[in-house]
Amino acid sequence: MDYSEHLDRAMTETPDEHASGGRFSVPDPVVRREGNVTVYENFAETHDRLARDASHLLSYLQSEFATSASIDETGRARFTGAFKQPRVAEALDGYVETFVRCNECDSPDTRLVTEQGTTRLKCDACGALSAIPDV
Repeated sequence: MDYSEHLDRAMTETPDEHASGGRFSVPDPVVRREGNVTVYENFAETHDRLARDASHLLSYLQSEFATSASIDETGRARFTGAFKQPRVAEALDGYVETFVRCNECDSPDTRLVTEQGTTRLKCDACGALSAIPDV
């Protein structure tokens, strides 16, 4: 078998990450109304999967929804007001684009680092360092 045959075989046997959704997926937010409060049931799972601090994600969502919020003893986020699942999912997508995915290579393997008093997005895959807005 020559090189091109090996390459063709490898390409046919390798799964296409884009078709399968890749290894990174954000859990769909599970929300429910409780009086005049919206409860984000799987908030803890979400911030764990994103590898971000719960308070950072909560601050972003509070800003997006222009409301007050808290994290209860079970790790659920509670927002004052009525917010439907599609709105929460849209805000979560915005968070992932701004604070999780690398601007250069689109990798989710990033972390927030503080250098000289400024928080930046550091990509562990390509090494890019990107400016991010304050929350």
